[in-house]
Formats: sequence, structure tokens, C-alpha cells
Amino acid sequence: MPAKAVDRHRQGQSGPSGGKAVPPRPAKAVSKKRDEDVSTEAGEGIDQCVAAKTLVKPPDQLELTEAELKEEFTRILTANNPHAPQNIVRYSFKDRAYKPISYVDQMAIHFSLNGNMILKDSDEGRRQSIRLGTAAEKAPVETSAVTSEEEEIKDKESAGDTQAAGEEEAEGSGAAEVAEAAEAEEPSPPRVKEQKLANQFNFIERASRTLNNPMRERACQSEPTPCKNFSATANQWKIYDAYVEELQKIERSKEKEKPKAQIAKREEEKKKGRKLTSLELQSDDITKISKAAKIMERMVNQNTFDDIAQDFKYFEDASDEYRDHQGTLLPLWKFQYDKTKRLAVTAISWNPKYKDLFAVGYGSYDFMKQGQGMLLLYTMKNPSFPEYVFRSESGIMCLDFHNDHPYLVAVGFYDGNVAIYNLKKATSQPSYKSNAKSGKHTEPVWQVKWQKDDMDNNLNFFSVSSDGRIVSWTLVKNELVHTDVIKLSVEGTTMQGPEGLQLQTFGCGTSFDFHKKIDYLFLVGTEEGKIYKCSKCYSSQFLDVFEAHHMAVDSVSWNPYHLKVFISCSSDWTVKIWDHTIKTPMFIYDLNSAVGDVAWSPYSSTVFAAVTTDGKAHVFDLSVNKYEALCTQLVVAKKKNKITHIQFNPVYPVVIIGDERGHVTSLKLSPNLRRMPKAKKGQEVKKGPEVEIAKLDKLLNLVRETESKAGK
Repeated sequence: MPAKAVDRHRQGQSGPSGGKAVPPRPAKAVSKKRDEDVSTEAGEGIDQCVAAKTLVKPPDQLELTEAELKEEFTRILTANNPHAPQNIVRYSFKDRAYKPISYVDQMAIHFSLNGNMILKDSDEGRRQSIRLGTAAEKAPVETSAVTSEEEEIKDKESAGDTQAAGEEEAEGSGAAEVAEAAEAEEPSPPRVKEQKLANQFNFIERASRTLNNPMRERACQSEPTPCKNFSATANQWKIYDAYVEELQKIERSKEKEKPKAQIAKREEEKKKGRKLTSLELQSDDITKISKAAKIMERMVNQNTFDDIAQDFKYFEDASDEYRDHQGTLLPLWKFQYDKTKRLAVTAISWNPKYKDLFAVGYGSYDFMKQGQGMLLLYTMKNPSFPEYVFRSESGIMCLDFHNDHPYLVAVGFYDGNVAIYNLKKATSQPSYKSNAKSGKHTEPVWQVKWQKDDMDNNLNFFSVSSDGRIVSWTLVKNELVHTDVIKLSVEGTTMQGPEGLQLQTFGCGTSFDFHKKIDYLFLVGTEEGKIYKCSKCYSSQFLDVFEAHHMAVDSVSWNPYHLKVFISCSSDWTVKIWDHTIKTPMFIYDLNSAVGDVAWSPYSSTVFAAVTTDGKAHVFDLSVNKYEALCTQLVVAKKKNKITHIQFNPVYPVVIIGDERGHVTSLKLSPNLRRMPKAKKGQEVKKGPEVEIAKLDKLLNLVRETESKAGK
């Protein structure tokens, strides 16, 4: 310890015992001395550190000349961010390509802090200062008195310290200190500490003024409509004559459009005194407006579904070249109607004249949940809404267009009735319908087919039902007259009834099809799995019986080209191709699920398609692959939904598929599924029915040869 410090220590100890106390030195002098000591020590340490450093030259350092050392290298400092990416690429929707971005944000933020100060002159600042001032005024008086006493004590202590320090100074300064101490003893007014005004809402107030647009007035004056005065006397007979003329005009226009059968029906209705409905009283102007509105609706839909229309017309799947004969189905439009969501698609048929128009029948295959049915006609030009809507009391199970009269549709119902709808008539009811009095089926009608007119040129169609009857329906004098063509009796099912009567069990017909060339020949599929070859000439005998399937035959259809070949499908998961002169099938395909429908393609004798209840569509081409399908594609995704029917378009490479939810989906066949024979060098490709027949005959001969070799 230094000597001065020891003496000071001793004086401090002896102060209270007696003697004169030495006043302490000012704190500023002591702190200044300590700073000098610290600075001298730090300076000595720096000198020692500098002295300890020695420059060491590495052996591989370059030795530069004076000129090289004095050479200046200019470096340009820019505000660009060196870490900013220079190779950012964005997709340009205008050019339809990826392009680099020319502008890159060079700003780099190193520190950011949101302040909470507000201006004193602002409205919020004034409000907060007034609020703080009122809080200070409301404080109790006692606290202010206590604070004033504490300030007096502090002033006295500070005055005593200044007096002790002033004894060492001159006497002249002592008088000044006494005056200052006297002033300090006087009570000073309380000081209110100013507080910073905090921004309690963390916002910055800014104001801007927008340019007010000048007001403009615009007015126009239309030309007055021309007026004409007319006066006449209206008597009761004049009003009557005017109505009669209008009715005669409407009748004359309808007579030109309606055929003779409809004219005869109208005459009978006049005799009965039936009133004309509101639909029949529509004028020509309303029909013109409805036609224009329908055209506008089609134009709007074509713009809405433009991408699908382009795919339908132009798209060809180029990847088929690399698929090894495999093909795909491209989904196009989906047809649905709000009021058919709970109904199943039970029948589909294309119109023979208008190739974009098709009819869809709606009903239910659940026999415990039978209700109303609907008949809708859609066109591919307007997928959003049907062209025609017809309601029925019973579910529709089948339908068919007339080839010569494409506006006539034959329909079979679940309750056993049949009907004919006329699309030219502006009514929602069928033009002709059977009933229990005139005769009908006792079970659901599963299929109807138009045939050629009879000897008296009367319209004629056939129907098959579960009651085992094939019935011919003829339109005679505006009435449907029925004739039983054949009854499907099951062999070996004759039972002995009471009083020695022989009771015979009839088969249940599910489908049938007429030969394309031989008018009297037709096939009938049954629930027992048998296929009967029948003739119109024999009502009690079959030409042949095929033990085709183990379960119900869902569909049977003749080949459109070959006269001997037909195809059948069943719920026993199989599709079979037959020659009607041979009892055994030529081809058998197992599709691993119940087959709902099968259809031949109109452009090839070897292409057919089938749909199964697991939601898949299968397309085969026997000329390419005799063993497997060229395309097996899932069309319906939901598990509870099932596909019911499929039909090929007669002109376009399109198929339509119906399901149990009331939806109809159109799909386009890829090029591999409609492959035509390639042209050889110097030879023309032969086309026509003869080529298609020869192509299928070649396949059948191969199968027959293998069967004959196996038999030997």
C-alpha cells in the first residue's frame, strides 16, 4: 500500500476519537488520477507488444519493383448485391416459354426496427399529453410535500459538501458559498419529469390528397316513336271470327307437318271435343324465337367446351406408335341432368339420321326400388342440357330409333307396356301406348327393335319380355295391335297339374336381335343362359338352341358385316363369339366381372367393345390380338357405381357409356383401336364389306382348323 494511502487510512481511523477531522478530497480529482494511472499502464503494455512483434517474410512472397508497387488499380464500387441471384427464370405466359428475369432486386436489409414514437404536434400526441397531465394533477398533496422535504435535505447535504471543500480555497470564495447555501435552503417548486409519448397503436399517420375528377354530363334524345290512331267497333261476332281464323291458320300449318296417321287422330280428337293444349296453340313467332335461342345456347356451349371440341375433332394420340398395338380412350363430354341423378341408364341408341343425336332411357335395375322413368335426347353440340325431355310413370328399360322415320322412338317400360314417342309433336306424352285392355306384357320389357313395315305399310316393331313372349306390335289406325310371335318354353319343365293338366314353364327373355339380311331370322337370349335361334315363320318351334352361358344373357348381337357371326355377353363374366351354324363358341373371353353390355363397331368386323360392372371398358380387335383386349380402361371411379351400356357412334370414332348414376360419358378411340390396313407400295387399300367379311373369315378358318386338328 502506498504511503499516502496509509496516512489517509490512519487519519480516517483517528477522526472520531478526537482531533480535527480532515475533509475528504473531491471525487473528481481521485477519478482523474486513476484514469492517468490506467492510461500509463495501457501505454506501457502497447509499447511492449509492438516491441515484441517482428516482421517475418514468407519464402514464397513475390518481390515487386518500385514501379509495380506504385501502380494503381482502380476498383469501382457499385450498389449491386453480390449475393443476389443473376439466373432467375420465370415462365412467360405471353411467349409460352421460360425466360430469364432482367431485373433483380439488389437491396439487402441488414437491420430493421419499427419505432414507437409519435409527434407531439399530432392529434394522438396531444391526447396522450393531456391524459398524462390530468393524471399528475389528481395525485394527492401529501406526496408533493414529501418530495419537497426530500429535495431540501438533498440541497442541504450538497451545500455542506461544498462548504467543506471550500475551506482550502480563498476567503473571497467562502462568502459566495455562504450565499449559495442560503439560496439552496429555500424550498424549490416540484419538478414534473417529462415522459416520452409512446405510440400505443404502432402506426404512422400520413395523408394524401387525390385529384377529383371533373363532373361530366352526357345526354341524348331519342326520336319519338311513330303513333297512329286507329278506331274500330268490336262486336261479339267480329271477335269470334278473328278467333276462328287464327285457329284455322294454326290447323293448316300443322296439317302440312303431320303425317296422315296424325291427321286421322286429330279428326277423332275433334269429334271427342278435346281441347287443344297450350303447347299446340303456340304461334310461329315463338317457335322461331326458341330455335334462335337453341342456336345461341349451342354457340355458348361450344365456346365453353372449346378444348374438348378441339380434341374431338383434331386430337390423335401420337404415343400409340410406342404402345405395341395398345390403345386408350380419351374422355370427352359428360352428359348429366339434375333430375336423373337417382336413375340408372337402362338404354342408349344413336339416331340414324343425325349422327350427333342420341337417346338415353332412364329407369332402375333394382326391382325393389321402382319409380318414374325419363327419356332424354342429347346432342354432342350441347352437352350441358338435353334437347328433348320426356317423363314416364314407369321406368324405361329399352328404346330404339326407326331407320326410315328417325323422329319415331319405340320404348319398353318396366310395367310391361310399350309406347311410341314422336319427336315432332310438342307434347311430353307418347303418341301411342299399349294398355292392359288392348294387351301388354306381364313382365318388364327388356328390348324393342323396329322392323320393316308389314304388307299394308303399317309401322311394325318387336319386343321381348321376362314373361317369355316375343310380341309383334303393329300401328293400325292409331292403335297398337299386338301378335305373339313365339313363346319361350323351357325343355323338360312340363309339370303335372290338377285334373291331369299339363303345365309348361316359360323361359324369361332378356335380349334379342334380328339378322341384318335375313328378315325372318332372329336370336333370343334368356335368363337361363340359353340362346334360341328363331324364325318369324314358326311360332312353336326353335331353329336351334345354344347352351351359351351359365347365367342370364345380357346382350346378343349379330355382326354388321358377317352373316354367320354373332356375339353374346353374360353376368357369368364371359363374352363369346359364335358361328350360328356351329354349337360351340369360336372365341371366349373372361373379363373377371359381370359383363353388362357388348357392341360391335360400325367400321370393322373384328372390333367390339364390352363394359363390366367393375367400371371398366374393354375394346378388342381380333385381327390384331385374338387373346387379349387392346384397351382396358377404368371409366367410372366410384365403387358403388356400375357401367350399364355402351354404344359406338355410326360415323365418328366415339363411344358413349352409361352408368347407374344417370351419367353418360363420351370417349374417343385412339388410333390403335381403329387401325385400318396400311397401303402397300403400288397397291390401293381395298375397302368395303367384302374386305371386312374376308378378314373375319380368315380368323374363323384358323379357329376351325385348330378345332379339327384337336378332334383328330
